[in-house]
Amino acid sequence: MIPGSAGSPARPPAEEYDTGLFDLDGVVYIGPDPVPSAVPAIERARAAGMRVAFVTNNASRTPGAVAAHLTRLGVPAAPDDVVTSAQAAARLVAERVPRGSAVLVCGGMGLRQALHEHGLRPASTADAAPVAVVQGYTRGIDHGLLAEGALAVGRGALYVAANGDTTLPSARGTVPGNGALIRVISTATGREPVVAGKPEPPLHREAMLRSGARRPLVVGDRLDTDIEGATRGGVDSLLVLTGVTHPAEVVSAPAKWRPSLIAADLGGLLVPHPSVEGGNGSGACGGWRVTYAGGAFEVGGSGDPYDGLRALCAAAWTAAEAVAPEAARKAVGEVGL
Repeated sequence: MIPGSAGSPARPPAEEYDTGLFDLDGVVYIGPDPVPSAVPAIERARAAGMRVAFVTNNASRTPGAVAAHLTRLGVPAAPDDVVTSAQAAARLVAERVPRGSAVLVCGGMGLRQALHEHGLRPASTADAAPVAVVQGYTRGIDHGLLAEGALAVGRGALYVAANGDTTLPSARGTVPGNGALIRVISTATGREPVVAGKPEPPLHREAMLRSGARRPLVVGDRLDTDIEGATRGGVDSLLVLTGVTHPAEVVSAPAKWRPSLIAADLGGLLVPHPSVEGGNGSGACGGWRVTYAGGAFEVGGSGDPYDGLRALCAAAWTAAEAVAPEAARKAVGEVGL
């Protein structure tokens, strides 16, 4: 698939897809602040008939807290509009252990509430004889709690992680995420967790169940979680470049990380996407014509730099050889990104 081949080129995605499954960090907000243009774009997408579900790998906050944050930013949301990896993780546990079981929580209130909803008992120590350990990112997690989790996993408890994100975006830069913290328990016990969050299927499955989506569009900023999750789930995706992904990374992305659509920001929901032609290492979009061969791009034309990016992706994704990151960075600069 080349970018732009999904959906209808005559209709905006907000009209083409019944439900948008929106990632949050790097898409709707970064830290406490909204991403520029996100608030009006979501309002207009809803007005166009798109249902909205906010799907986040963040397991530290409850859906109510996330909904309140969104509402303060100008995006009206109810708790039922929010689907978290904590909810997906709790369902994974509930499908595997008896109701009423003790589950050790290496994480925050979001995990505890999600476990309660499935009739499970959150615990804080291995001495509670938990049948499972659930781990999710929360600020201030300490060695003592991780040690309790390691003790329980070492004694045979089911090990579930809300997500495997190695990093998180913040207003100050990139910081370690739950995927980095998982390594503490895994290294100590030699056991890997079952992961609920993106790119694993359980979180998007949870979001589709809760939202009633029939033709969803996954909207995200990360290739290795949002876009891969959509690819593995067999649904279309829109990559927005307001978070952690650099345009050159999209050009050189392997097949599982290639989005159906690309846009600068959530405004891409509101306009038809241009047609993109591609094949045998060549790509064309708008005023741009691109070829890739011999480890280098030949870029010609002018116009919207995002059309140039789409043409680069079409050439790279249909080339007979893998694209070197250095070649991708150089070509992205040539189209003005």
